[in-house]
Amino acid sequence: PSWMLQNGCAPSVLNGVNPLSFLAIAGALGAAGYFEYKTAFRGSQSTPMGKMHEKDMSAIWKYGVPGDYNFDPLGLYSSCGDDFKGRKGLRDVEVSHGRVAMLGITYFAAWEALTGHPIVENNMLFHPNLLFPALVLGYTAWSQIYEVSPLNEYPIEIKYTNEGEMKLAEVKRRVSDTFGKVSSATAESKAKMDDLDDKFDIYEKIGTGAKKFETAVRSTYKYW
Repeated sequence: PSWMLQNGCAPSVLNGVNPLSFLAIAGALGAAGYFEYKTAFRGSQSTPMGKMHEKDMSAIWKYGVPGDYNFDPLGLYSSCGDDFKGRKGLRDVEVSHGRVAMLGITYFAAWEALTGHPIVENNMLFHPNLLFPALVLGYTAWSQIYEVSPLNEYPIEIKYTNEGEMKLAEVKRRVSDTFGKVSSATAESKAKMDDLDDKFDIYEKIGTGAKKFETAVRSTYKYW
């Protein structure tokens, strides 16, 4: 909302915070902290998810997993596998998404602090354009063929994916076949047009017709 903005920018440590924003942020964080304080040590083994976590974690400890509020209305918790490995994988993905979101909002605040303009004002992500979809499409196509080696291994390399070299060869073959077909079709069309020209002199007639059309158009405006 506009009343939370700081000179048009998002409230943050870098941009500053107006009094109303400070009260709203402090209230939200305080409510979340109080909720966590009141529920952190509750027992969760009696709920369906609590019993499932107790079984999943039986080889480690008996208290299940943190943050278990027995909330899964869409039944997606076991979508990556109905066992402890699948559920742990989904929890790890959730943590990863949270960290990516933190990096994203940090980028927003840093951009606004450096430029002095709102992130939505001069950024391709917030305005209709063809450049961003083209970049995404290009990266998607590139990542089908190439990949970057692990960053903890030296030297860092750009190499083919498992099927990258085969995919690149297939793309080259299809492009070559397409150009060959187009060239063949163009040559065939040119031969037919030459044959018609020999019989009916169509090149000269087309040229003469175009010139007459241009003259007719120019005659409609005296300042041509």
